[in-house]
Amino acid sequence: MTMLGPDTTAVLHTSYQKSVADYWNNNPNDDRVNTELGKVDGLYHHHYGIGDPDLSVLEGPEDTRQERIVEELHRLETAQADLLLDHLGEVRPGDRLMDGGSGRGGTSFMAHQRFGCRVDGVTISEYQVGFANEQARHRGIADQVNFHFSNMLETGFESGAMQGIWTNETTMYVDLFDLFAEFSRLLRRGGRYACITGCSNDVAGGRSSSVSRIDAHYGCMIHPRSEYFRALARNGLAPISVVDLTPATIPYWELRTKSELATGIEEPFLTAYREGSFQYLLIVADKVGR
Repeated sequence: MTMLGPDTTAVLHTSYQKSVADYWNNNPNDDRVNTELGKVDGLYHHHYGIGDPDLSVLEGPEDTRQERIVEELHRLETAQADLLLDHLGEVRPGDRLMDGGSGRGGTSFMAHQRFGCRVDGVTISEYQVGFANEQARHRGIADQVNFHFSNMLETGFESGAMQGIWTNETTMYVDLFDLFAEFSRLLRRGGRYACITGCSNDVAGGRSSSVSRIDAHYGCMIHPRSEYFRALARNGLAPISVVDLTPATIPYWELRTKSELATGIEEPFLTAYREGSFQYLLIVADKVGR
């Protein structure tokens, strides 16, 4: 179990934030999915996958089937991170990027490898900060990729410091208006924000039982789709691209049901996606204000 340090009150301002940090510091069951997939190539993610899986992994010797499934799930989650980075626009080596809710750092390392620039990850999990910074040292890039025990609603970084910011399945833990106000402050004019997130579908009406089960499982607060666009507009962030990734993520979840790493949340995800009450979106926006 991870013990919280004496300075946590400067980062964790509410009992809810403390409960979220406690979940990611001390939850061994769901976390096994992330650790086992990360062992494939040393990139540890905290998100789901997209794309068409190679279903031949289900064939062949029984004693290595689970290993093949894990490798394929990891390929799909890395493909998801690649897609997100594809939408950050032009990034130069002298630029600076921020990963909001950086987990164990997988996408941050991918971003540095692709763009050659400085990357700062922020997370309210002290365990994740320690893990990711150790990974950065192991890779020999600790001078360029740093992870901070910090609240993405109030990072403390200087205004206009970032050319790009992304969040990958982390926005459901925060108020979107507060979050995008901070991101707008951090981005220079013309900077880019990219987000992949699950959101409830306003068209379907109220929150479905499956979406409520996902909320309860992760202790999060899934936002309706429309709230993302209201919060972006309020804070000078103009969408340039919106892609519905729901059809592309369903095969990942179907394959995950075949894995011994399945946590039981697979069925609510699949039900919510198939019935249309839940959507998996890529949202990309530019900073247009000062």
